[in-house]
Amino acid sequence: MAARVVIFFKTMQAARCPTDELSLTNCAVVSEKDLQSGQHVTVKTTPNHKFVFTVKTHHTVSPGSIAFSLPQRKWAGLSIGQEVEVANYNFDKSKQCIGAMTIEIDFLQKKSTDSSPYDSDKMAAEFIQQFNNQAFSVTQQLVFSFCDKLFGLMVKDIEAMDASILRGETASGKKQKIDIGLMVGNSQVIFEKAESSSLTLVGKAKTKEARQTIINPEWNFEKMGIGGLDKEFSSIFRRAFASRVFPPDIVEQMGCKHVKGIMLFGPPGCGKTLMARQIGKMLNAREPKVVNGPEILNKYVGESEANIRKLFADAEEEQKRLGANSGLHIIIFDELDAICKQRGTGASSTGVHDTVVNQLLSKIDGVEQLNNILVIGMTNRPDLIDDALMRPGRFEVKMEISLPDEKGRVQILTIHTNKMRSFNLLAPDVDIKELAAETKNYSGAELEGLVRAAQSTAMNRHIKATSTVEVDMERAEKLQVTRSDFMGSLNNDIKPAFGTNQEDYSNYIMNGIIKWGDPVTHVLDDGELLIQQTKNSDRTPLVAVLLEGPPHCGKTALAAKIAEDSQFPFIKICSPEKMIGYSEIAKCQAIKKVFDDACKSQLSCVVVDDIERLLDYVPIGPRFSNLVLQALLVLLKRAPPKGRKLLIIGTTSRKDVLQEMEMLDAFSTTIHIPNISTGEQLVDALELLGSFTDKERANIAHQLKGKRVWIGIKKLLVLIEMSLQMDQEYRVTKFLSLLRDEGADRSFYE
Repeated sequence: MAARVVIFFKTMQAARCPTDELSLTNCAVVSEKDLQSGQHVTVKTTPNHKFVFTVKTHHTVSPGSIAFSLPQRKWAGLSIGQEVEVANYNFDKSKQCIGAMTIEIDFLQKKSTDSSPYDSDKMAAEFIQQFNNQAFSVTQQLVFSFCDKLFGLMVKDIEAMDASILRGETASGKKQKIDIGLMVGNSQVIFEKAESSSLTLVGKAKTKEARQTIINPEWNFEKMGIGGLDKEFSSIFRRAFASRVFPPDIVEQMGCKHVKGIMLFGPPGCGKTLMARQIGKMLNAREPKVVNGPEILNKYVGESEANIRKLFADAEEEQKRLGANSGLHIIIFDELDAICKQRGTGASSTGVHDTVVNQLLSKIDGVEQLNNILVIGMTNRPDLIDDALMRPGRFEVKMEISLPDEKGRVQILTIHTNKMRSFNLLAPDVDIKELAAETKNYSGAELEGLVRAAQSTAMNRHIKATSTVEVDMERAEKLQVTRSDFMGSLNNDIKPAFGTNQEDYSNYIMNGIIKWGDPVTHVLDDGELLIQQTKNSDRTPLVAVLLEGPPHCGKTALAAKIAEDSQFPFIKICSPEKMIGYSEIAKCQAIKKVFDDACKSQLSCVVVDDIERLLDYVPIGPRFSNLVLQALLVLLKRAPPKGRKLLIIGTTSRKDVLQEMEMLDAFSTTIHIPNISTGEQLVDALELLGSFTDKERANIAHQLKGKRVWIGIKKLLVLIEMSLQMDQEYRVTKFLSLLRDEGADRSFYE
């Protein structure tokens, strides 16, 4: 308490304030015969309790009496007729002028509440004007009239004005709390809404204290077990949380509304659910409500909608009670596509999905919209979600959580091996960067599974499986997970769902590529150019090439070889042999899934094999599937998403048919693959295959010298293998005989 001069001069009797107008002045009222208006006095109610008031004179007050309003009597604990000691009080203006005062405000009477916003800046200006040069104390209660409404106020906190400012100097920055202060013209008044109040305040002067950041200061990606999602978190923060971190007065001046919905979509296992849960931990908010989409549905009429309402009930109640001071409520919907399908598409007579979507729409962005919610939806199938949910104001932030890149995989593997490393259970030969390079197209869940598989392999080495299974404790104490454990699990245990299945294309090139002549070399060279174009060109993210040629000329093998040489993380062969028995619609969906999956990887290669078989083409009629044709025409021309590259390799034996179907225009270029057409090329092929002896090959070369042949490499392999089943002395004769029979109509000329 600052030093002051106090002169006790008389005992007075407490009285009731004579008029309502005087009650609003916040002054104690006395007779002009006792004191002068504007004086400050201490009122001592008990030996240990003193209160400071500013006085005002009025002719109706009897000499020897001092009148107080009801809030003043409550604050000071005074009763009518009580004797109090009154003395002068002199403020030390170098230490007791109010720099900033925080006041809690609420409607004086509950029945007079309304939802109109009150400008706290105007309120503060009028407060200073009404109560200028008056004394205020911490915990003091008073009544304030503003815009014809009465408000009950309570002083929460007082800071002294910096003495440097009073001397006309630059502020020193020091802040000092005081119990009693004098209101002056340049004091700052900050209003805070009472906790249970329904009052709505707008403007700068509605909060004083530095806002507590909604971002948890202990937030750390690695501690939370998140890796490879830095870019996604950055985008979500910019869109969804920047407005909640910024000072509210600036947000209000901009007319900015908070984002209320985030949609996370992407392949399974990439961290959507993990990310949603960690957003709740990242924020200084209450624990998020997590609900699986199917849990909302109920067989009883109206119960599904009621389940939606229950999720938002707490947020509604708190917003009604606290208004803008309400905390953030986070609601997480997993498998959102289960309850929010396109309206009007369900076959059910109840239309329960439609009403659930309607209920969710009304809660997020209805007439009585909530501003204290953040709804996070997750799905693997964003195409199934009702369009109305995806517009701005609802799930307006749409974020794809895609497969992690190499840098992301390093982060994820580091997170999952941190504990092993800290306890020296990870062998020095394990290189995380090497593993990240080897795990193209692995999702976060698959990388975690890879670490588990390597751990299991390492532990299995220390288990003795005899008549009983027991652990060799002596060796177990030296347990370490090595590079070979990871590589073994990589090759045998964990395969990426969206990766390259080597078995897919290894069957097509199990005999290798036989470079029987320049045509094969040219095809492989052109294939390498197309791979480099796909990797390096930003102008052509989609490259489509058609390999066409006669049957059995090795088109599929060459397509598989080009795909393998690309070393793209995603390689899939769309083959008719995998769609035997499929209906037209099922076939379209299977083909579309291959292309959709390809768009989820940074670099992808899709081989569309034997296109005329995919189209169910037969020359009798002719007949083909128009539905599959139209689907292929669309998918072959559909560019991948931004930042993704796609190489499509098609194969066909009926270029003329595709020309009639106008499918050739869907390919960037066409490469012709011929049959073996000369005896020299055939002998070169035999030499590369190494099937006959040198003498036998010389005999075959002599027989074919100067003659033309026309046979595919695939058919040639069959004839060679058939000939090799004969006795050695008859093999050449049998081979030449088979070659003549194969080309009897057009292929073998004398």
